[in-house]
Amino acid sequence: MANVTTVDDEELVHDDGEGYKVGLKKTVEEYVKLDDDDPSLRKWKESLGLTSGAMSGSIGAPGDNRKVVILRLELHIQGHETISIDLDKPNALEQLKARPIVIKEGSQYKVRIRFRVQHEIITGLRYLQLVKRKGVRVDKSDEVCGSYSPNTVEKPYYEKTFIEEEAPSGLIARGSYDITSKFVDDDNTSHLLFTWTLNIKKQWD
Repeated sequence: MANVTTVDDEELVHDDGEGYKVGLKKTVEEYVKLDDDDPSLRKWKESLGLTSGAMSGSIGAPGDNRKVVILRLELHIQGHETISIDLDKPNALEQLKARPIVIKEGSQYKVRIRFRVQHEIITGLRYLQLVKRKGVRVDKSDEVCGSYSPNTVEKPYYEKTFIEEEAPSGLIARGSYDITSKFVDDDNTSHLLFTWTLNIKKQWD
């Protein structure tokens, strides 16, 4: 089971905008029982698969209190095999931090995550990413994942693919980039925080 890594993430904060307030959280059962007279509410509930039997067949290991479990991080690289990291195995985050991921300069790639939601509905899940080189911030991104009901045996996980990016290129751009990644929902609950390194090289190893 992957544990949250302690990282100083003061710079990795989502700006909700002035006046933004998070609505009162409800259980799955409470959402199911909400009045369906509101068409927008009914449509939202249907998009999450919220029915009278929504919790039947829900999954999650006994004693695992996590609400969002990040299972896998993948880099889908154009013209190259996918780089896949199992984040939920023992010591996965420590190993990821210690072993840089190498990609060729100028490569086009997309980050994809696989995750499981358990126990309750998660609203406004986001992926925040901060990139530094030699201690200096060079990039920050804030990607919306969405809202999700707990996974079931029939649907054991969700996947989200982010926009395509291009690895920097050129002699000056080559080298190591330190990345801090964070998964947070709309009430600022941090579900996973970890660091990893991307090593940009002239050629594939």
